[in-house]
Amino acid sequence: MDALYHNFFNVPIMLRYLPELIAGFWITVELAAAIVVTGLALGLALAIVRAFQIRPLNVLIVVLVDVLRAIPPLVLIVTVYFALPFLGIRFSGFVSAWLVLALVLAAFAEEIFWAGITSVHKGQWEAARSTGLGFYQTLRLVVLPQAVRLTIPPLTNRTIVITKNTALASVVAVQEMLTQAATVQAYSANTSPLTMAAIGYLIIFFPLVILSRWIETRFAWKR
Repeated sequence: MDALYHNFFNVPIMLRYLPELIAGFWITVELAAAIVVTGLALGLALAIVRAFQIRPLNVLIVVLVDVLRAIPPLVLIVTVYFALPFLGIRFSGFVSAWLVLALVLAAFAEEIFWAGITSVHKGQWEAARSTGLGFYQTLRLVVLPQAVRLTIPPLTNRTIVITKNTALASVVAVQEMLTQAATVQAYSANTSPLTMAAIGYLIIFFPLVILSRWIETRFAWKR
């Protein structure tokens, strides 16, 4: 037990490097928030564009979504950060991680939103159109509210899974929590900073899990 305490729960070391971990904590929060907002908004926008059934755009969206879902996010982050500069395009580590993870979330969100749109019964479309509503009005006022409600459970789960990949930003020198923990671990020759990082991720994502359960319950269809 003494060895476990010394290596993983060494309070003096934790207190010494707490400011660095707090700084990394807030960067992780900022990155996660940017990913969620951008990814969900883009995913919904792509699903709406796809609903208009413009064939060239639909093909482009499907190909883009399939590629983003097939390639591991780590590979995409490394490619954007290290390869694009050879083409004259340079992004910081933070922006690279944000763009990649937001696009990956958007790809999954688009498929989830699209599944929700197509699951709305055709009669809902026909009834709305018969009242004089145009296609866009029907989509916005009748179909989307039902589709979004149907997609809440899978969407919240996928959002949490992808957002946890903020730890991948450590490979492109973003000073988020894992990077800070690994750095101070090297300085202190002790793994307690990694324990602090684990606690930090728990503080960020456990409330999100609870919130997702509440949202699923709040907006679930009633029997």
